[in-house]
Amino acid sequence: MTDNPDTPDWLTDTLRHRPNDITLFTRALTHPSMGEPDYQRLEFLGDRVLGLIVSTWLYERYQNDPEGKLNSRLAALVSRTTCAEIAREIGVAPHIRLGKQARDDGSADSDNVLGDIMEALIGALYRDAGFDAARSFVYKSWESRVEGMARAPQHPKSALQEWAAANRAKPPVYTIVDRSGPAHNPHFTVRVEIPNRDSAEAEGSSKQEAEKAAAHALLEKLK
Repeated sequence: MTDNPDTPDWLTDTLRHRPNDITLFTRALTHPSMGEPDYQRLEFLGDRVLGLIVSTWLYERYQNDPEGKLNSRLAALVSRTTCAEIAREIGVAPHIRLGKQARDDGSADSDNVLGDIMEALIGALYRDAGFDAARSFVYKSWESRVEGMARAPQHPKSALQEWAAANRAKPPVYTIVDRSGPAHNPHFTVRVEIPNRDSAEAEGSSKQEAEKAAAHALLEKLK
């Protein structure tokens, strides 16, 4: 059983499916800090299910897009940041099972944890109710993002690389300035510099997210 007595009803309302096997969903909401069977295997499964649903959706929705644009859309829609945003929108945090230290460290509001649990819930729903139920949930939760994506987004690191090439500058150089926090909730500060031009720093819950944020910050300075 889950620790929060409201969790079964929340799952039913949110997923539009009453769990047949509540232990699947309990595991999807269980952080490794609990020392119990946790969300990681379901996250692995849910990541693939989400990717298949969204990639098929994009293939059908944006029929004139070449592969590169479809990949850009997909990367943005299934990113950890997007999954964490949707987890916040559906109210995941009060239902996460966390060890005391992880809770004290703020893991319940970590993009890493929320994004992983969002994928784990999709994996649990797929196992408990099948592909159609998982797809219905993803369509409901991701609809505004898919339909509102008029243009395929460009990754800030790619855009910064293109700016450097267009302005005859050296390529951007990324450096980790600081890494802090526990292993389950790390925090990175990254500096990006275009030599002899400008630089910027940004933070993120992974090296990749910090690099992306730093590239975006430097692009804003170079405008």
